[in-house]
Amino acid sequence: MAGAPRAAADPQVLALAAQLTESSEQDIPLLLLQLKGILNSASLGSEESKKIKQDIYDYDLTRYCLLVLRQDHSRLRGGWATATQLAEILSRCCVGLEVKEDPEEFYKTFLPSAIDNLLVLGRRLQARFIRAMKDEEKQDFLHWFRTVTDAICWLFGGHLQLGVCVLQNDHFLQLLITDDVETAVITMSVLHNILRVNSSVLYQVDEETLHSVLDELVYKLSSTTNPVVGNAATKLLLLVAKFCKQLVKLLTARYKGLKGLLSKQWTGKGFDGDLSQLLDLLYLEQSNGKGEIQRQHQAACIIQAMWRGFQTRKRLKKLPQAVTTLQRSFRAKREQELQHLKKQKEDEALKLQMKLQRQRAMRHFHERQLALLETIHASQVDKYMEGMEEKSALTIQRFWRGYRARRNFHQQRQSLKEYKAAVVIQRAACKFLEKLRRRRPLSPWKEPKALTDERRLALLQKVDDYIKLHPASQMSEERSKELHMQAQEKLAQFLLRNRLDQRAAQRRETLLAQVNTDVELLMNAPRLAETTEKDLDVFVSRSVPVATKARQSHNTMLKYTHCPWWKKLGDEFTEDDVIPDDALNAELGTLFIGGRKSI
Repeated sequence: MAGAPRAAADPQVLALAAQLTESSEQDIPLLLLQLKGILNSASLGSEESKKIKQDIYDYDLTRYCLLVLRQDHSRLRGGWATATQLAEILSRCCVGLEVKEDPEEFYKTFLPSAIDNLLVLGRRLQARFIRAMKDEEKQDFLHWFRTVTDAICWLFGGHLQLGVCVLQNDHFLQLLITDDVETAVITMSVLHNILRVNSSVLYQVDEETLHSVLDELVYKLSSTTNPVVGNAATKLLLLVAKFCKQLVKLLTARYKGLKGLLSKQWTGKGFDGDLSQLLDLLYLEQSNGKGEIQRQHQAACIIQAMWRGFQTRKRLKKLPQAVTTLQRSFRAKREQELQHLKKQKEDEALKLQMKLQRQRAMRHFHERQLALLETIHASQVDKYMEGMEEKSALTIQRFWRGYRARRNFHQQRQSLKEYKAAVVIQRAACKFLEKLRRRRPLSPWKEPKALTDERRLALLQKVDDYIKLHPASQMSEERSKELHMQAQEKLAQFLLRNRLDQRAAQRRETLLAQVNTDVELLMNAPRLAETTEKDLDVFVSRSVPVATKARQSHNTMLKYTHCPWWKKLGDEFTEDDVIPDDALNAELGTLFIGGRKSI
């Protein structure tokens, strides 16, 4: 909040603030319109009215109004009328309000922001008024525009320092620079009120802004013949000349043809009194050097007359073409809108017709179902329903397959067309080549040329030279046999060592298996008091482990002998009684049944 209230706040303001905090964004603009009734409940200028405005500002309701004015008013509930009323409420809340806590923020930030938002709203209303086609819409937008400008006048009437903000705002200059008569007159009335309330405001604005305002006023006098616009512009210039004596010299120096323009173009238009006063002030300023001034005045009038004539002739030449272009664009746009409406109506009629057809078909289907159920025996109902479901499924599948085939055909139509075109081109090319081959005469057989004696000798010489340059490394037969014998001896030594190592490893594995078996038997042996003869046979005779080992060795040998040939590659140097390592490991691993093999 801007500041906490010092006394008990108004209950209506409290209730409205509570509603705003709990409502959605769409309902806020309509709720803020209740401020108008709250402000009207107290008389203007009374202490109660000041207290209500202070409460409204303390509870940030004025900021709510300011935020709503920044939104898109065409989407607000209530539209432009709601935005216009909120602008009026905002100006009433700010006039007569004396902020004691943080006044700098109110006067230097909040009020200029309010002026800027009101001018933006005025610009939007002016644009809507210019684009409006119906008379009722134009009257509504003009009324709302006048309401917003009145709110601006009311606001800077209560705070004189805002006049400078209004004049230096770009949106105000854009409101003033318009060819529309109604909004231009209203904007000039706002400028008239600013000068009437604060006559020294023109001394406070910068030179560029002052020149822009005066340029627009003089331009309106020179570019239009409407007496309403001329009267308003003349009154403004007269007010500037009366209140700001120093600006009379600027008018005479900057706009040297102004006096001739006023006397020739605007005499007898219904505001001769104001016009004569303005001319007197201008002539009084230029009393010295009257002859030079008159000469310059006449020269300026001649130049302006020539320029206006040139511009008028130029516009008249372009007028038929502009009218033709405007008519063409208008007819095209109207035809497009009619086509859109016609298509929309046709689509709606088609949708309605399809809906009615579906309803009629569904009703007919249900009626037929009921009639058949009445004629069919109760025991045949399930069978009949199954048949109907199957028939319906087949129908749906048939339609779906047809739709899919048509869709694929449409998708493949281009590729099929390209394929057919390629076939046609290839066929034509083949025919053309065949014709060329038939027309071309056959060449007689030519035997290959035989090698001459000189050529044969030259080739043999090249071969001999190459052999001399690249002699081949040769090895004698005795050396080859010696290397072969050495390789056989080393291979036999390796195989012998490998066989001995395998047997030693087998013996070690056998001993370890025997030890593990004995350990397992001892661990699982019963007590001496519970020992039987069978238990003694297990420890005395080793027939059971031996028989188990023999059976497993036999199974391993059978598996090895039945292995395919490609698994025995590399075993050419092994003897028949030697078992491979994998089979031996499998044999030894299955020797001890109940024990644990430790490595």
